[in-house]
Amino acid sequence: MGYFFPFDKLDYVSKPKAAGCILCKIRDGSEDVPNLTVHTGEFFIVTLNLYPYNPGHIMIFPSRHLVDIREYSSQEKVELDDLSRSLLDVLDETHHPAGYNIGYNMGLVSVASIDHIHLHIIPRYPNEIGIADLIAGKRVLVEDPKVTLEKIRSVWKVREGRR
Repeated sequence: MGYFFPFDKLDYVSKPKAAGCILCKIRDGSEDVPNLTVHTGEFFIVTLNLYPYNPGHIMIFPSRHLVDIREYSSQEKVELDDLSRSLLDVLDETHHPAGYNIGYNMGLVSVASIDHIHLHIIPRYPNEIGIADLIAGKRVLVEDPKVTLEKIRSVWKVREGRR
């Protein structure tokens, strides 16, 4: 059964921010931010997006605070590529999307609301937009993000055990 998820991204972007970087707070285990972490690697952390566009919307961000992908080391690039490929396999298994949007918003003027580089992986499905999206100004998500988190963590754990 679907539910309305208040898509208050504009409020999030426009209100004053607490001191510090939200992704660094996730990295540091701060209680100031929800813990939606799927995986912590040597150089990167995988988390669900707090304001998902679709179920399974994942963000991969470097543990070190960077703002530009050109700052990645060779080792970081290898881990990021491996993580991206593995996460696509996990999302194929958990959510069966028809496609993906994968990309960065680099710099605050590019609509990046967080000044810490992060890669979005967004599962896409046929016929996503509905009347509720248009009329109510809300996104209808068919899955609670907490359920998404458990699905992805479960499959990720099994796959990691095979390595």
